[in-house]
Amino acid sequence: MSDSTGHSKAIVANGNSPHVKLKATDFGDCKWTSGFWAEKTQKAIDTMIPYMGDLLCGDVGHALNNFKIAAGLKEGEHQGMYWHDGDFYKFVEAKVYAYGLTKDEKLLAELDEYIDIIGQAQEPDGYLQTQIQLREDADRYENRKYHEMYNTGHLLITACAHYRITGKRNFINIAIKHADLLYTIFFPDTKHYRRFGFNQTQIMGLVELYRTLGDEKYLKLAQKFIDRRGTYEIEHDSTTVGYPIGDMVQERTPLREEHEPVGHAVLALYYYAGAADVYAETGETALITALDRLWESVTQKKMYATGAVGQTHYGASVNRDTIEEGFIDDYMMPNLTAYNETCANLCNAMFSFRLLGIHGQAKYADIIELVMHNSGLSGIGHEGKDYFYANPLRMLHNTRNYDAHADVTETPDREGYLACFCCPPNLVRTISNLSGWAYSVADNGVYVNLYGSNVLDTAMADGSTIKLKQETQYPWNGRISITVDDCKSDPFDIAVRIPGWATSATITINGEEQPIDATPATYVMLNRTWQAGDEIVLDIPMEAKFIEGHPRIEEVRNQVAVKRGPIVYCVESPDLPEERTVLDVYLSGNSELTVKHDESLLGGISVIETDILLRDNTSKESMYNAVQKPSFTPIKGQLVPYYAWSNRGTAEMTVFMPIVW
Repeated sequence: MSDSTGHSKAIVANGNSPHVKLKATDFGDCKWTSGFWAEKTQKAIDTMIPYMGDLLCGDVGHALNNFKIAAGLKEGEHQGMYWHDGDFYKFVEAKVYAYGLTKDEKLLAELDEYIDIIGQAQEPDGYLQTQIQLREDADRYENRKYHEMYNTGHLLITACAHYRITGKRNFINIAIKHADLLYTIFFPDTKHYRRFGFNQTQIMGLVELYRTLGDEKYLKLAQKFIDRRGTYEIEHDSTTVGYPIGDMVQERTPLREEHEPVGHAVLALYYYAGAADVYAETGETALITALDRLWESVTQKKMYATGAVGQTHYGASVNRDTIEEGFIDDYMMPNLTAYNETCANLCNAMFSFRLLGIHGQAKYADIIELVMHNSGLSGIGHEGKDYFYANPLRMLHNTRNYDAHADVTETPDREGYLACFCCPPNLVRTISNLSGWAYSVADNGVYVNLYGSNVLDTAMADGSTIKLKQETQYPWNGRISITVDDCKSDPFDIAVRIPGWATSATITINGEEQPIDATPATYVMLNRTWQAGDEIVLDIPMEAKFIEGHPRIEEVRNQVAVKRGPIVYCVESPDLPEERTVLDVYLSGNSELTVKHDESLLGGISVIETDILLRDNTSKESMYNAVQKPSFTPIKGQLVPYYAWSNRGTAEMTVFMPIVW
């Protein structure tokens, strides 16, 4: 399929979606040129993806080995989590984007090798799940704990991306064969298959396959998975053994009746993103009404200052179902034990990107920006070779010791390999494709969603060419220059996003200040007859500010965090006296927050220097003690971006700190 603009190669290929206001640009139409995201993307190409390939294509991750064994090319048993196929597909997807940006034929050849092995592993009828194919004690779709739908979703998504970017059919043919089997099994209204799956990425995958091929059966199947959810009695049966049921997997209440997100945060947000994709094609009012409610609940009542979501490791839902890695009560926001799985944070951005397309409102891009500069990026170290699964807002050495997941999440240090490897490839594929989120195309204009030096060369809705050049040192500096390099002769819009945190922003065109109300969390619509050479300058003052939580967030009451632009900061123990802990730290409300850009630190980051007060006489004799008037030792302190913590050895960290005025 293609639309009048040719936007059939977008990451979310909504160019023909009738209920989308902002269409995604083709991947590769925007390229980062310098600065923050250019450096991160280049590191993904040069380091993150090759390192991950060494893990997953060797004996550490074992993912490619599983396909080789299923294909009869190697002896052995399945190793890794049940969802390891999906981890590998996400890695392949990241490599597809690297090829799309570089056109490196070596990458294309490596992709062909993987696809050939995957194709040989596929069963004649299209079934492809190595964790089942290599077991003798499990049958197809017998138990959702095997994550067949999760793997399917990432297979379909990756195959669509590969076809759109390379034009080759070798992977999409595998996906078609598999999706056709899925339709045969799951479209009929049989009782046994009503409650699949555990992590429903297949909904997004099926919609992208529909968008790629135009076959409506894939869209109908995606909608059927949504329609069935929550329409059956909640009880254990043979399909549920091994995992919690009910709210954990969003099956107690039909989606259209939900009023707040429940259960595992990754499952929920992938589900909501898939439902948003379905709405984009069908326009069903009840569906988008529910999704709007859920987005508001996620971002206004259950989200951390870093854009992170998924407050707890173990807990109970609002209906008191057992849940893991998920949402709990509104405003219940622990810092030290916050789970905030990297995948959940990224899914928060993915859901927002889809609603950005549907509604065209800047508040959704604000969430994408917040996540990607904070709780998304914190999931990988500066060198691109070590990872976090959980992203708490406070870390004290050895205090997050959950025995059940000791090899996955419970360490104050990043790890070079996670036994549960879902997050690293999810983050690396997102870093690799983020240039595809930077701009959108509307009926008669282009929207600037994300900031970073780049060039855009794309087609507008009428097929005319638009070329823009963006130059900025964002997020360290708030001056953004956008130059028109080529455009049509008729008037059109350039919509410039004013971030929700931005105050006193100004806009000039060719040096003349525009009498425009630059309201935070809106797009400013600039309509005129543009000419090559026209320059828009958006200038946003970037003051470091104290921020506080809602009064109902008990854990951070009377505490503050520091934020500058989109970046949330933290204090880290390498910047404290050796004998002191981050729990000793108080901020001085009367001290200046001085910004200093340090090119020698972690590739160049802006730190914030301020007076820190170290409390001297905290009583630790018993659980509760008589209060003494506190005394403090003042020091000159430094705050670093939250995403950059844990890159200077084992460290403690906290985002929120008490303040003394």
